[in-house]
Amino acid sequence: MQNARDVLTPDALTMLQVIAEAGSFAAAARQLGLVPSALTYRVRQIEDALDVLLFDRSARQARPTEAGVELLREGARLLQDIDAVAHRVRRVATGWEPQLTLSIDGIISPHTLLELVDAFYAMKPPTRLKLRDGIMTGTLEALTSGRADLAIGVSVAGNNVAGVQQGTLGDVLFIYVVAPHHPLATAPEPISDATLLEHRAVAVADSATRGGATMGLLGGQDVLTVDTMQAKVRVQLRGLGGGFLPEPMVRPYLEAGRLVTRRVARPERNVRVHYAWGGPGFTAPGRALQWWLNQLQSPATRRALLENHHHL
Repeated sequence: MQNARDVLTPDALTMLQVIAEAGSFAAAARQLGLVPSALTYRVRQIEDALDVLLFDRSARQARPTEAGVELLREGARLLQDIDAVAHRVRRVATGWEPQLTLSIDGIISPHTLLELVDAFYAMKPPTRLKLRDGIMTGTLEALTSGRADLAIGVSVAGNNVAGVQQGTLGDVLFIYVVAPHHPLATAPEPISDATLLEHRAVAVADSATRGGATMGLLGGQDVLTVDTMQAKVRVQLRGLGGGFLPEPMVRPYLEAGRLVTRRVARPERNVRVHYAWGGPGFTAPGRALQWWLNQLQSPATRRALLENHHHL
């Protein structure tokens, strides 16, 4: 006896749909150019392989059983998927990647990024997008480890990795902020390291799988660690700690009085931010990656990716 995989072919699923729509084996056989006995034999092969009855033959009409209805429903979906795969393969043959993975650092504006995703999908490309969250060295690591095709928001040097290419997005100023009800909100400025040490710092965990970096932390300081920049903002809004955050990201909260800037004794951090692509064995970008690289050539887009955080 044949197994289910042998009998559930696209032709067989199409045949079952024709029977259900025609309402009888005789009418379906005429449409398919078969004699009724041959059609009946093929249906019985499928029923035997599945060990179910697909059509009720007690009347002159061929009515699908409950099992038959389910197979017809799933069969229609499978046929649509096959058509979609064929379409995608034809498009991929024109130079589109099957999938493009972006590693996005937490300092990047999610609003602007999704505007770019929207514009990408508007072209109806065959390429599937995958977005990965990154923090600090982990943003670049996703690229250099082969888990991403493009890293946006890289704040560490990537041009020392074979094959990696990078462009500049711009500079981001990190400022020290606390909630207005936090004790450091009224501390004399500039706030010394000794005073900072008495209060909890909020840090974002580096998303790198190996090693990782820490920024702005003092040895021996109490630290509350979170996974995303957005979580860091929320924690500092609650007054649970203080720390450095990108000025564009906290600007709306500063204007609303929900966070206050504090001048500290240590120098401000102005971070040069890049985007990177390529890596070992990289030859040339496919059409999807090239589209993203073209968008990143725009000064307005680069600025918006760093500045447009008012939609958080």
